[in-house]
Amino acid sequence: MAATSGAGVERTLVLLKPDAVARGLVGRLVARFEDAALKIVGVKMKHLDAESTRRHYFDLEERAGSVIYNATAEFMQSSPVVALALEGVDVVGKVRKIIGGTFPEHAEIGTIRGDFAHQTRLSSETTGKAVMNLVHASGNPEEAKYEISVWFTGSELFEYRTLAEKYAY
Repeated sequence: MAATSGAGVERTLVLLKPDAVARGLVGRLVARFEDAALKIVGVKMKHLDAESTRRHYFDLEERAGSVIYNATAEFMQSSPVVALALEGVDVVGKVRKIIGGTFPEHAEIGTIRGDFAHQTRLSSETTGKAVMNLVHASGNPEEAKYEISVWFTGSELFEYRTLAEKYAY
């Protein structure tokens, strides 16, 4: 699963969550990653069931409690999500910058969450609903490897060279 394009090249997982899909933002969000010279090496749309939600969020209940896990699971199973495996130099860090802070009220304008997500942490806690922040992205390279393996088989990940790689790597 390791990328072979050059030094510092890695892969990460991005999920375009149900709110992004329902709002018709998939193309605009994917364009942000492509505009940053990140390469899509895997893409699929999937409706999560309880088992796939548990595999992806395997430690959320332990870290945050059952109330947050249940709200997140319900939200993630409410509509299809689009999973992207992205590749690039320091891709985990770049994607985290592109998407912005976890809570939309802390996300800078110019980031995905700062531009498109408007729910606050307080409103989420008050309503008992998951934070609708449009995207999930792996937090570090180790997490990315695990998450990509949950979402993609080896045959669903592609090796190819983009024109941008000629200049970026």
